[in-house]
Amino acid sequence: MDPQPRKLNSHAIVLIALHVLLLVYSLCGFFSKNASRQPFMSFEFCAFYAGMLAILVVYAIGWQQILKRLPLTVAFANKAITVVWGIVWGAVFFQEPITPPMIAGAAIVMAGIVLFSIADGEERRAEDAGGEG
Repeated sequence: MDPQPRKLNSHAIVLIALHVLLLVYSLCGFFSKNASRQPFMSFEFCAFYAGMLAILVVYAIGWQQILKRLPLTVAFANKAITVVWGIVWGAVFFQEPITPPMIAGAAIVMAGIVLFSIADGEERRAEDAGGEG
């Protein structure tokens, strides 16, 4: 049986985990913006601030686990997706308008991630083919 599909599946799982982690990380904006709207040191302020800190702790631990399994360049290239999540959260939670420049910027970010991922996949295939010979 060829071990290649298992390797690709584990890589895909790590990428999915990375994007879930980045989705969670992007919620920091929600908590920090809500904290800024509360009176300083009120219960609500402390609750939102604690939520933001909890997300950062989860993110820091998860990020280290991702970096054990992915090259730094791949992880950082995918981190740009938080821009897209920021736009989504702004619209959903704060009724902020989504403007054409925001959509264009998000499309450019997503295109960059896709192009980088394609290039990374081709590089991996080339390395695997070179290692077999």
